[in-house]
Amino acid sequence: MTAKNQILALLSADVLDRLTPHLEQVTLSQGSIVHQPGEPLLHIFFPLDCLFSITITMQDGATAEVGMVGNQEVLGLNALMGNSATTQTAYMVQIAGNAMRIEVQRLEEEFKRYDELHNLLLRYTQAFMVQVSQTAACNSLHTLDQRLPRWLLETQFRIESDNLPLTQEFIAHMLGVRRAGVTLAAQRLQERKLIQYQRGRVQILNRSGLEASACECFRATKAEYDRLLRGN
Repeated sequence: MTAKNQILALLSADVLDRLTPHLEQVTLSQGSIVHQPGEPLLHIFFPLDCLFSITITMQDGATAEVGMVGNQEVLGLNALMGNSATTQTAYMVQIAGNAMRIEVQRLEEEFKRYDELHNLLLRYTQAFMVQVSQTAACNSLHTLDQRLPRWLLETQFRIESDNLPLTQEFIAHMLGVRRAGVTLAAQRLQERKLIQYQRGRVQILNRSGLEASACECFRATKAEYDRLLRGN
C-alpha cells in the first residue's frame, strides 16, 4: 500500500520494529463509530487514507465537530495521558478508508520508554491542541463563507486528495450549521470555479483560490503542524 501515516513515518526503524508486530490494518466504513463517550479506548488508530471526526453532542442532541484526524495524525492519545475513557467526545469515520490500529497497552509500553515515541506524540498533542483551539475561535468569529473553504482544506490536507466524498448534509452536521447554509456557500464557491459539487462528492478545482477565500485558521494550524512535526 502506498498510503502511509505521517506519524509512523517519522519513527526510526528501531521503534517501528518494536511496534510493527502489534499493528493491524483495518478498513473502516464512512459513518462508523470507533469510540463512544464514556467507553474505554481499547485501540489507538493511525489513519492511512481514512479521516476521523471528533464530535461532541450537546444535551439537546445537537452535534458538532471539534477536531479531525487524518494521515498526518493519530487518534486516541488521551488513553496514554492517564485516562482511557472520554466522557464527551465520539470518534466517527468521516471518510472511509484504511488505518493501522494498535492496542493501547502495546503503544503505552513504548510510550513509557520516555524516548523517541514519547517526544513525538507530545509534539503531536501540542499540534492537535492548536487545531482544536483554532477551530473554537473560527466557529465563533468567522462566517460560513470563510469556514467552509477552511474545512474543505483541512480535509484535503489530511487525506492528500482533491476528491472529497462528502455530502452537504454531512458537512453541515460537522460544521454545526443548517444544510441550506452549506448549500448556498458551496454554490458560491462553485460559481467561482473553486470547487465542483456533484452527487455527494466535492472536487477541489483551485486550491490557491480556496485558500484565499478561507479565513487564516487553516494556514495557522498547518504552520504549527509543520513547525512541531516537520521542523519547518
